[in-house]
Amino acid sequence: MINYINIEDELKKSYLEYSLSVIVGRALPDVRDGLKPVHRRILYAMHELGNTYNKPFKKSARIVGDVIGKYHPHGDAAVYDALVRMAQNFNMREPLIEGQGNFGSIDGDSAAAMRYTEVRLAKITSEFLTDIDKDTVDFRPNYDNTLKEPEVLPTKIPNLIINGSSGIAVGMATNIPPHNLKEVIEATLYLLDNPNCCVSDLMNFIKGPDFPTGAFVYGQEGLKSAYETGRGSIKIRSKIEIEEGKNKSIVIKEIPYAVNKSNLVEKIAQLINENKIEGIADLRDESDRNGIRIVIELKKGVYEDIIINKLYKFSGLEQSYGINIMAVVNNRPKLLTLKEVLECFLEHRRVVVLRRTKFELNKAEARAHILEGLKKALDIIDEIIKTIKQSKTPSEAKKNLIRNYDFSEIQAQAILDMKLQRLTNLEKQKLIEEYNELIKTIEYLNSILNNKEVLKTVIKEELIKIKQDYSSERKTIILDYDPDNINVEDIIPDSEVVVTLTKNGYIKRTSLSNYNQQKRGGKGIVGANVSKNDFVIDLVTTSNHQDLYLFSNQGKCYKIKVYDIPEASRIAKGIHIKNIIPLAQEEFIAKLVSQRNLTINDYFFFVTKRGLVKKTSTSLFKNIRQTGIIAINLKDGDELIDVKLIHHDSEIMLITKSGYCIRFNTNEIRPIGRNAMGVKGVALREGDKVVSAVEINGDDRKELLTISEKGFGKRTSLDMYRVQSRGGKGIKNMKVNNKTGSVCGSVLVNEKDEIIILNSLNKIIRIGVKDIRKAGRDTMGVKLINIEDGQRIVCFDRVIKEENL
Repeated sequence: MINYINIEDELKKSYLEYSLSVIVGRALPDVRDGLKPVHRRILYAMHELGNTYNKPFKKSARIVGDVIGKYHPHGDAAVYDALVRMAQNFNMREPLIEGQGNFGSIDGDSAAAMRYTEVRLAKITSEFLTDIDKDTVDFRPNYDNTLKEPEVLPTKIPNLIINGSSGIAVGMATNIPPHNLKEVIEATLYLLDNPNCCVSDLMNFIKGPDFPTGAFVYGQEGLKSAYETGRGSIKIRSKIEIEEGKNKSIVIKEIPYAVNKSNLVEKIAQLINENKIEGIADLRDESDRNGIRIVIELKKGVYEDIIINKLYKFSGLEQSYGINIMAVVNNRPKLLTLKEVLECFLEHRRVVVLRRTKFELNKAEARAHILEGLKKALDIIDEIIKTIKQSKTPSEAKKNLIRNYDFSEIQAQAILDMKLQRLTNLEKQKLIEEYNELIKTIEYLNSILNNKEVLKTVIKEELIKIKQDYSSERKTIILDYDPDNINVEDIIPDSEVVVTLTKNGYIKRTSLSNYNQQKRGGKGIVGANVSKNDFVIDLVTTSNHQDLYLFSNQGKCYKIKVYDIPEASRIAKGIHIKNIIPLAQEEFIAKLVSQRNLTINDYFFFVTKRGLVKKTSTSLFKNIRQTGIIAINLKDGDELIDVKLIHHDSEIMLITKSGYCIRFNTNEIRPIGRNAMGVKGVALREGDKVVSAVEINGDDRKELLTISEKGFGKRTSLDMYRVQSRGGKGIKNMKVNNKTGSVCGSVLVNEKDEIIILNSLNKIIRIGVKDIRKAGRDTMGVKLINIEDGQRIVCFDRVIKEENL
C-alpha cells in the first residue's frame, strides 16, 4: 500500500525537527547550568572518571574517548576543541578545566594534539557536580541506551552569565558575554531577597561584562538594552598607555575579547605600510607569559591622541560586541533579560535543594528507622538472643523477630547483622547519640521542605560560600562615558603653526614660535631642508584646530585637520602629501586654505593662471570624501593658482605677474556649481598670468602689500585702486623691471601685522609690516629680503594672530 504525502508539509516537518535538534542539542546553552550538551558531557565524563581537581591529570585523549564512546556521538575534534576552550583563561572568565601542556594562545595558535595534553576538572567545577548522586537532577538514556547521562548539572554557580556563551543555531544565535562572579552572586542574593526588583536594581551590582582579556567597555545605553530586553550592543576598547622615552610610545596592554593578537599586530603593520596611519617609527610585540605588551614607537612631534584614535578606528583595537541572551528554557529557546536569567538559576537551585533534601530525608528516615529497632533490641537483648538461638535458620530468626517483637523486616535484618561489640555500653551510647542527631537532621530537612524562608536561607548560604571561595577582582573597566564623544581638539592645544607645502608635495606643520621677528633686509633663517630640485610653493599661518582645504592643480578639493599633518622642525623636510591624501599620478596640491567653520553665506572663489574666476557656495563642500571632490573644471593648459574664502559682498583683486591688477565686486559673478569652469576675471596681456588673489572685505586692513620675486616690496593704500568691472585689463600695481623681478603676489595688511616670507633657498624671514615703506601704485618699493643670485621669493603670508583665529 502506497501512502501519499505532501512534499511541502514533509519538508517543513523534517526541517523543524532538525532545527529544534540543533537548537536544543548542540548550539544553545541551558539557562540552568549555562552549558551546551558537549560541555556538560565532558564535565560529567571527567567526574565519572574521577578526574577531579585533587587527583592527578589524565590524558586529554582518554577524556575525549570516554565522551564520544559513552555520551556524545560526534567527532573527536569537536569534543577536543570544546575541552580546550574550557581550559583557556583568555576565553573563559572562570576556566572549568585545568590543563597541562600546550592549550593554544591568544595569538590564535592551536592546542597540541590530544595525545600530548593532560587535563583535570578545575576546583570551581566541583560546584557544578556536587550532589549529582543525590537525585538532584533527571537522567536520560545516552545515544545507544546503554548508560544514563544528566539532563542538566546541579550547579551552585550561575554559569550562563559568569562564563557566557556563543553559538549559531538554525534561525537564531546566542552571544552572552562573561561577567564577574562576585558581582553576579551579589545580584543573585539581592534578587533572592527582593523578587520584585527591576533590572536597573540588579545593574547596581552587575556593572557590565567582565572579559578575561580585560580592556574597557562602554555604551551604557546598549548595555541597559541588553539587560532589559536580551539584545544590545556595547564596544570593547583596548587598554593603552603612553610611555615616555627618547620618543613617546603607545603601549597596548589589553585587547578586546576574542581578538587574535597576532592578526591585530599584522593589521597595524599593514596600516603603517599603506600609509593609513602616519607618524609611527617602530612596531614591536613584546608580549610574554606575564601579559600583552604591543609597543608602537612614535616619531617626534606626532600627537599620540591622533594615532590612538586612528588605531581604534582602523586596526581592531576597538570592537563592537552584540549581546544576545538566548538560552534553552524548558526545552525551548528563549530571549532572556538579566533578571530572567538569574530567576531561572534560582528556580533551578530551589529544585536541586528540594530534591537533595528529599533524598537526604529519605536516607535519614531509613537510618532512624533502623536505629529505633536497634535501640529497642538492646533494651531486650537477652530475649532477642534467645529467640535467635532457638531459630533454625536466619530467615526463621527474622520471621520470629518480626512476629514476636513487632520489628519491621528492615529492622529485623539490621538486628541480625549487628555485631556483638554493639552490646557494650559505649557502643550503645553512640547509637543513642546517632539517633538523636538523626532526629534533629530530619526536623531540619523537613523545615527546608515545608518552610520557604528556610529554603531561601540554604540557597543564600551556599551562594555566599561560593562568593567567598571563588571571587576575583574585576578585569574589565566599565566606562560611564562614551570616549567617541570626546573631542580630540580638547586634548590638542590650538597653538599657532605654519604649514608649508613644496612643489614636490612635501608638507609639514611647524610652530610659529620657531620663527622670530627680524629686521627688514635680513637674509632669513633656514626653513625646510628640501632637495635641490624642490622648493616651497605655499605657506599658510594657521592653528592646529583649523580645517585645511587642499586644492589640487586638477581642480579637486581635499580636507584634513591641521593637526593631522605631522609636526616637524623648522629644517625638516616633512612628509609627502600622498601619505595623507590619495592624489592621482600627475596631480599635486596648488593651494591651501585654512578655515575653522564654513558658513552658508561663504563662498570659495577660484582663480586660474589664465584669469578665469568662479564663485561656488561652501555648502557644496560640507561632505568631502577621503578621495576628494571636484572643485572646478579646468581647460587644457590652465591651472588653479589661488582659492579664497569670501563673503557675499566681498571685493576681489587679481594680481598679475607683470605688475597689473584689477579690483571688482564678487556680486558681479553669480554662484555656480562645482563642475563649472568659471568666467573671465581679467583680460591678460601677452605673456602675463595671474599670480594671486586678494579679498577686500571691509576689515581694518586698508593697505595692499605687494612683493616681487627678487625681494622688493611696498604697501599701497587701497584708495589708489578703483573698482572696475570684471574682465578688464586692470591698472598698474607695481613697477616691474630686472631689478625687482616679476610680482610674486599681494596680501592685505595694516601696521600691526607681521609677514613671513620664504625664498627658493627655503630660508624664512619674519618681519613687521610697519618696517615696510608706503608707496604709490607705480613704484618698485624697498628691499625686504636679500636674495642671492639665481634665487627668488616663492611665497609669503600674513601671520595670523591668536585673536584672529
